[in-house]
Amino acid sequence: MACPFLSYRREVGEQSFDTERAYCTAAGEFVQPMRADICNDRYDLEHDEDCEIYLEHADDADEASGDADAATEDDGAADNSTSEVDES
Repeated sequence: MACPFLSYRREVGEQSFDTERAYCTAAGEFVQPMRADICNDRYDLEHDEDCEIYLEHADDADEASGDADAATEDDGAADNSTSEVDES
């Protein structure tokens, strides 16, 4: 199971990218690919054991999990509105 603080975004604030990148909602910043491997529990790494950011915010993990679900739904809504603009 991936870290509940992990999301993939194309933009935050004034930073924007052509493709989605790993974003840590606990740290409030985009993370490097190696950090995203920890977030995704790849290569025998576990976010709940190997990530100091997760450990600092573990008490907020349940709340973040709910926020991640809401953000995913919001991102989907944003993508739909963009598609509607492109088609018209």
